[in-house]
Amino acid sequence: MSVVETAPLVGAGIDRVDGALKTAGAAAYPSDVNVPGQVYGALVQSTVASGRIRSVDTLAAEAAPGVLRVITHHVTPRLPDGPMTALGASPPAPLQDDRILHHGQHVAMVVAETPEEAAAAARMVAVEYAADDALTGLGDARAELVENPWGLDSDRGSVAEALATADVKVSATYTTPDNTNNPLGLFATVAVWEGGKLTVHDTTQWPSMARATFAKVFGLPETSVRVLAPYVGGAFGNGLRVWPHVILTVLAARLVKRPVKVVLTRPQMFTSIGHRPSSVQHLTLGADRSGTLTAVEHRATSPVAMEDDDYEPVAASSAVSYACANVLTRDTQARLHIPDPTSMRAPAEAQGNFALESALDELAVALRLDPVELRLRNYAENHPGNGLPWTSKALKECYLAGAERFGWSRRDPEPRSMRDGDWLVGYGMAGVTYPWYAQPCNARATVRRDGSAFVRSAATDIGTGTYTVMTQVSADTLGIPLGRVRFDLGDSDMPAAPQAGGSGLTGALATAVRDACERVVQQVLDLVREDGESPLRGCRREEVTVVDGRLHRRDRPAEGESYADVLDRHGKEELTADGTSTPADPSTLGMAPAGAFGAKFVEVRVDADLGVVRVARVVSAIDGGRILNEKTARSQIIGGTVGGIGQALFEETATDRTGRIANATLGDYLVPVNADVGDMDVVFVGEPDRATPAGTKGVGEIGLVGIAAAVANAVHHATGKRVRSLPITLDDLL
Repeated sequence: MSVVETAPLVGAGIDRVDGALKTAGAAAYPSDVNVPGQVYGALVQSTVASGRIRSVDTLAAEAAPGVLRVITHHVTPRLPDGPMTALGASPPAPLQDDRILHHGQHVAMVVAETPEEAAAAARMVAVEYAADDALTGLGDARAELVENPWGLDSDRGSVAEALATADVKVSATYTTPDNTNNPLGLFATVAVWEGGKLTVHDTTQWPSMARATFAKVFGLPETSVRVLAPYVGGAFGNGLRVWPHVILTVLAARLVKRPVKVVLTRPQMFTSIGHRPSSVQHLTLGADRSGTLTAVEHRATSPVAMEDDDYEPVAASSAVSYACANVLTRDTQARLHIPDPTSMRAPAEAQGNFALESALDELAVALRLDPVELRLRNYAENHPGNGLPWTSKALKECYLAGAERFGWSRRDPEPRSMRDGDWLVGYGMAGVTYPWYAQPCNARATVRRDGSAFVRSAATDIGTGTYTVMTQVSADTLGIPLGRVRFDLGDSDMPAAPQAGGSGLTGALATAVRDACERVVQQVLDLVREDGESPLRGCRREEVTVVDGRLHRRDRPAEGESYADVLDRHGKEELTADGTSTPADPSTLGMAPAGAFGAKFVEVRVDADLGVVRVARVVSAIDGGRILNEKTARSQIIGGTVGGIGQALFEETATDRTGRIANATLGDYLVPVNADVGDMDVVFVGEPDRATPAGTKGVGEIGLVGIAAAVANAVHHATGKRVRSLPITLDDLL
């Protein structure tokens, strides 16, 4: 036995088990999928944001080389919308009428023998519109306002009275723009009908939900639908819904009776698969002279599409982030002629935290109090809303460990007081939380006669390391060497799993995987309960350990036998068991379920003459509960940090007054590159969380939250200029 195989497998920072396939280019992403006889679809999109289609001329396109079909609203059958999901309703079915609700809306699809022929013919489809005056901005007074539909607004104490008597008040408006998820891999779908059965290869973060959606929309039993997504090249929330182009691909395959493949173009990625919605946030803080918060009022407005219910409670976390008796949070949505928004890494928290943590920095300046000390003085030992103790919370340790590693004590509090030649140096920080999230999950484990194991679940791995971490959990629970365990995912025929999103998959899936593996071990013990030849005869589970594929008696470690021996003697090729995980009921815990916590410390350099901002280094101190693989978890925090730098300094989806996105390419939509990312340091603190058997909290989102605020606060420290609108650009600082 090697050291790796005998050492504890969970927590170890092992390399990705899928790394070799990915680096060799052998991992099949949806865009890599090709099936015999497939043809190709190309989308035609609206060039107006609001109105109706007067006419669609498809004659030239239908006569073009290789064209098999042109699909418009005139020929599309009535399709029901998809089901309600844990994240809200499905997007409306496509091509159901002549209405235009946003620029870039799909108005037709051309199906042809080759992708080039389909794209060429799509350009020949002539659409005439009766355009209306579109609602495209949050400031448009004509927009219908939608109050908080999920009941997440807060109102405790008396904010008005507390603000009236506060010794110090800070009140400001903070704005964040639309951001577009922009994973590197273009979203792709391949739909195959075989008789009454449907197989869909798709860029999805949620195969089980996609399966249910196709079944409902196309009137099929779920057992007749299979969704495959073994590899997803990033998504950042884009893959949490079944988008209209996916439904059109499936419909096209049924109409032409051949497999159809659609790959979105980069500009289509901006209008077809969601984006982070913008926000306007009015935030007022009241405090006494000691820095104790006496009032928090946070009101936010964000956009939603005309016929969609995507909802992001931007202000909600301000009610529970700090100890304060008087809190009011309100979230309102304005219906606009825009593409459907969707979750983007750290949805709602990314926007809301920027406003809250910027305002706290402004309060610290007004009080002449160290920003870390201000947060410690308002530390919420218990949940501020219900008074219950947290299931775990190491945010205080995050502040202290992060400040120590960063060298926060070297900070001169006066703005513009620290320089390095022509560069103004600024230190900024932010406190961070991301809410607890959990969904039911299922897994299946098999131990084979040769001593190997196969474990699977219909989850996805969007680059977070799920393949690797679940292989570790499986191997650790079964006591089988890592190299003898195979973990598979991304197939809706496997046991149902929740989405890879919300920082909830790892806890749910790890618990289900461990449960399935434990049940297999129990099956082995059941086999030998009356087996006179087995040294394990009559043993209960707690009396047995499993190491290197062998079950050993705890009281007599030299006595035991392998999985292979047991299965061979009993004539079994394999043993299989299903496992489940059910989220804890908060009402029965007597505690408040805790999400991840963290503290972000940032050093920026600002050119005193040119206003150029460089992020020199970032320290992220994270309470993520139990860390199952420190290497992949650290990678998640670094990746989120890079996304946070993008939110702070680069990313803005620019929409003109006609509703057209003006920068829908990676040449115009700026994202951080290697030169924009300084030194990254990550430290994990805290203990396993008590809300889940796995003890995890998830680290997918927490890496991004707080970076924008910490950067903005550092920029203020460096320059003396307070920027309340993202992204921070040269013209803000010159």
